[in-house]
Amino acid sequence: MNQKTHIFRSKQMTKRRVVLIREEPPPSPSTDSANSSNTMRVHVRYGECQRNHAANVGGYAVDGCREFMASNEEEEGTEASLTCAACGCHRNFHRRVVETEEAV
Repeated sequence: MNQKTHIFRSKQMTKRRVVLIREEPPPSPSTDSANSSNTMRVHVRYGECQRNHAANVGGYAVDGCREFMASNEEEEGTEASLTCAACGCHRNFHRRVVETEEAV
């Protein structure tokens, strides 16, 4: 690397990504059996699409998609699994519904 490139790069603003990994110790065994058997189960699903397709003209219009269906469910974490098969929108445009239940 020549000196000019090194000086040029030092003057530019660079973004840094910081990743914090926190490891929590496993829960200590409790002598109370009632507390140890109660756990909460969280289920997340995505409801109707809330994307405003008329935002660029100053209006409001949604496409009527009622529920998120992944385009490719086999490969979790890919771009296709985050796209809705019905409307073609990203999963973030769909309303997030969190359901919790007590598992005994």
